[in-house]
Order: sequence, then C-alpha cells, then structure tokens
Amino acid sequence: MTDNATPAKDRRRDCLLRFPEVKRRTSLASSTVYRRMEEGTFPRCQKLSIRAVAWYESDISDFIADPLGYRAP
Repeated sequence: MTDNATPAKDRRRDCLLRFPEVKRRTSLASSTVYRRMEEGTFPRCQKLSIRAVAWYESDISDFIADPLGYRAP
C-alpha cells in the first residue's frame, strides 16, 4: 500500500510573515485573504496570540507561485 500523503514541511527555518507583509507580497485585500482562507484557496494563518496572526513564508511563496491553482492541504 502506498502512502500518498504530502510530507510535512520542515518549518525550523521558515519565517513568519505578519499581515501587512502578506498583503504586500500577494497584492490582495484583507477581505480577499480571509475569504480565500475560508474557501481553502489561500494558506491558513497561525495564531500567535489573542490578536496576532502570521503566515509561514513558504506557504505564501507556494501561493504566489500558483495563485489560481493553490489549494490548502
């Protein structure tokens, strides 16, 4: 039996990007980012505290490489 699961990314050297940087890199509006996260067509954010979230840089890079074909794992 073959395992088709995607291997987990090595996050040890991955930077976290805050929302202003994510918007700058993707050129998407805030509402578009959150709508696409709900649809599964944008990377999920990581909760840092009650009022702070961030995205892994590698996830944003994957999105930028193929914005129309991106699907969250």
